[in-house]
Amino acid sequence: MATAFSSDGEAALRRELGPPAAAPRGELDGFYEMGRAAAFVRSGGFRKVSEAGGGAGPGLRAAPPRCLTPGSPQVALQFPDELLADAAAVAARMEAATGAEMYILGDTTYGSCCVDEVAAEHAGAEAMLHYGPACLSPCRKLPVLHIFGQQPLDIRHCAEAFRELYPDRQSYVVVLSDVVYAHAMGELEQQLCPEYPNIIFSRVVRGDPPGPTLPGEVRQFGRQFLVEAPGGLQDCAMFYVGAEGLALTSFMLTWNSCPFSSFDPATGCGRHETLNVNRALMRRLYLVERARDARVVGILVGTLGVAGYLAVLQHLRELLRRAGKRSYTLAVGKPNPAKLANFLEVDIFVLVACAQNSLLDSSEFYRPIVTPYELELACNPAREWTGNYLTDFRDLLPGACAHVELPPAVPAMEAIPDISLITGEMRAAHLCDTPAPQLPCSTTLACRDQSRALAEISPAASFLESRSWRGLEQQLGQTPVSKAVQGRRGIAIAYEDEGRKQP
Repeated sequence: MATAFSSDGEAALRRELGPPAAAPRGELDGFYEMGRAAAFVRSGGFRKVSEAGGGAGPGLRAAPPRCLTPGSPQVALQFPDELLADAAAVAARMEAATGAEMYILGDTTYGSCCVDEVAAEHAGAEAMLHYGPACLSPCRKLPVLHIFGQQPLDIRHCAEAFRELYPDRQSYVVVLSDVVYAHAMGELEQQLCPEYPNIIFSRVVRGDPPGPTLPGEVRQFGRQFLVEAPGGLQDCAMFYVGAEGLALTSFMLTWNSCPFSSFDPATGCGRHETLNVNRALMRRLYLVERARDARVVGILVGTLGVAGYLAVLQHLRELLRRAGKRSYTLAVGKPNPAKLANFLEVDIFVLVACAQNSLLDSSEFYRPIVTPYELELACNPAREWTGNYLTDFRDLLPGACAHVELPPAVPAMEAIPDISLITGEMRAAHLCDTPAPQLPCSTTLACRDQSRALAEISPAASFLESRSWRGLEQQLGQTPVSKAVQGRRGIAIAYEDEGRKQP
């Protein structure tokens, strides 16, 4: 029965949805940079590695019927949801221009900003064309060309907003932009550089730039720029061209000592950003304290395409083992509260994802979710909070700029006592070298009476022992055998036999 605040859902189920807004048909060549994409496919020299993946796998849709040459390369096209309306037209034009076989990724395993190499491998793709906004994280296997989509930008209006926000012509300002507006930064630079001699425009870099980092050079989030201010980056202000979102939040938390302003091309408004960075960091540091109290940690695999994700998974497992915490690695696709609520024995989750998707708001989740950097702050005594926040997990790996070695193990009797700031209880804050306890290797089944012995080894088994409901039981030999009957047909609100008496 529907109330004033709800409905029976029938209208939503029967509503017809139109295609999402996309680029006008006459502007496909310019918006999707067809010439550059076709040149990438033709000059790539791609050769088929395996003939086993010729058909479209889960989440894949082949392009419309076409005439292809034998042995033509296969290329995967990845679109975000808002651009899927143009996918068939783009694939058809690309096949006509290159002779390659195009496959459209119907759904992405994780965030649309990341290159979904797993879905591309289902079709045996040798290369990928990634369309729309991107986090620009380096990939592991396939060659990738990013086509951001050239969204329109009013250069004159943006320049006027910049002049209003920065009246001092000698200000040191770094100009950042969303990738969909990167094509217009050159024209904006021509207008502002004569008036602002100390302005710095960042450059979008696809993948890791070659060569060593120069003094004063910053390479983060797929952006590269050289800072020449006397005090370095902390003496610079940041001007962001783009809408409010995860990219801007990551920039503000990482460069938290710099004041930020932004210009939203969709609304045409420029403003000083009012996000309370200190309050946001306090929230993240509270989650660090929760991670220190946790006994069981769930490692969420949020990417399978970013280079180095396997290394950071192993790094986190070793870190948690040394900290005396039990860890479980979970691959659940895109995390949501319903999925993670199934793991009640986990005290906290750590999400291994790209720099933009790592900062997940876990206020609606049953357990908090932290980043790999926050877990390191909680479990590595040698790492201290310096005011620099890291969102790229590759910075934590050995050989990276922010890697901190684990200190030697300290005997429990010599460890400095640590008190939880949340519960007020004492907790272990020292590292140990003893290996994590393992379940005994045996080929025999354990009786139910032995579950208490398993509980002494595994916190998850201990939690399961305390549950009143432990899942469905097979009850082999106790359930009577019955003949299969035809079930109901239709949808939940309108079965075909609705209103008829059931036999």
